[in-house]
Amino acid sequence: MKKVMEFMEKYFVPVAAKIGSQRHLAAIRDGFVTITPLIIAGAMAVLINNLPFKPYQNLMKGIFGEQWTSFGGNVWNGTFAVMSLLIIFTISYNLARSYNSNGIAAAVVSFASLMMLYAGSAKDWAIPYAFLGAQGLFVSIFVALIATELFVRLLGNPKLLIKMPQGVPPAVSRSFAALFPSMIVLAAFGLFKCILTWILKVPDPHQWIFATIQAPLTGLADSLGSALLVVFLIHILWFFGLHGANIILPISTVFYTATINANIEAFKSSAAIPHIVTTPFFDNFIFLGGSGTSICLLIAIYLATKDKQMRSIANLGIAPALFNINEPVLFGLPIVLNPIFGIPFILTPMVLTIIDYIIFKIGIVPKTIALATWTIPPVIGGFITTGSVMGALLVILNLVIGTIIYIPFVKMAERYQNEIKIEESRETIKA
Repeated sequence: MKKVMEFMEKYFVPVAAKIGSQRHLAAIRDGFVTITPLIIAGAMAVLINNLPFKPYQNLMKGIFGEQWTSFGGNVWNGTFAVMSLLIIFTISYNLARSYNSNGIAAAVVSFASLMMLYAGSAKDWAIPYAFLGAQGLFVSIFVALIATELFVRLLGNPKLLIKMPQGVPPAVSRSFAALFPSMIVLAAFGLFKCILTWILKVPDPHQWIFATIQAPLTGLADSLGSALLVVFLIHILWFFGLHGANIILPISTVFYTATINANIEAFKSSAAIPHIVTTPFFDNFIFLGGSGTSICLLIAIYLATKDKQMRSIANLGIAPALFNINEPVLFGLPIVLNPIFGIPFILTPMVLTIIDYIIFKIGIVPKTIALATWTIPPVIGGFITTGSVMGALLVILNLVIGTIIYIPFVKMAERYQNEIKIEESRETIKA
């Protein structure tokens, strides 16, 4: 174990730390975090519109009339349905700000570059709504990163700077400073679109990228193997004190936002729900109390030990854990770099991932059809994201299983603490 720890600390941790601080991945992560409130609002609007309870539907129709779902539809159209347009602004802005550059100008140029790549209808050049949402995420992320990188570098070139006389308002000076860089970036993407359509014969870049890249990768992501890999990486990083969720989030969010979006679309049209592994699959069924399903550790401490130190940490951590915040436990108990608790910390969410995947696959519990913020308390999140009491019952089952897994390790930690105290007493007597 010691040699494994030394190997991980020497070779794995430095690489993971660099990945976590890499500016492009951080920009993607922060971009998605910025639009999370809007995404949740859109998803909840769909859930409100489509809760599969006949008395509820009849009640709403009786109060608001046959068109009562138009309100939720409007919220959806302005949030989840235009996710790709929102994300290009937020990613581009965050990436430009990481260079201490003009974030607003970079975001505007990126947006204009993205608009060039849409294939409008022949009649009135209407933008296809299908690729404004999750299906267009790959293209939006690609454009945001490339356009912003070009813009930032060109903006830093003094030869392209238009200097304005003194007394000109700062906003005007910044606008003219960005003139040539903006024109060059837009020309580059205009040429790129011409190459795609004229030479490569790709009339619709969004459709081509979705069919050849995004759809196959999303299919791979919606598997038990990929879910276990994500869970393992998040928790092994946390074990070494690195924020595993933040490091993995820029990659995983792209795929699992697409899967939950497909589920919501299917739910809206009363079709079969296609995907098991989604963002709420992790947030509201696996990461209960935070990473490591750590609320189960706190329950196990209350049930299996009278150790004052562990119980005092549990008392401090239980309130945040109800909202899936577990840093007090991770660093206070600690779990970080603690092999006794590190084993169940990694094992528990992986076991629950396998159990939950099978239960969703069999159909005992409906698949997730709504997004709920990751801070929503356990059990409630299970109900909201599935629209079913069975979702809440599955969370309760997970809590029971997780607690059972943690209990032997809590007892082991108690024995270890007692041995340390006995050894310290002996050393004190000898002294």
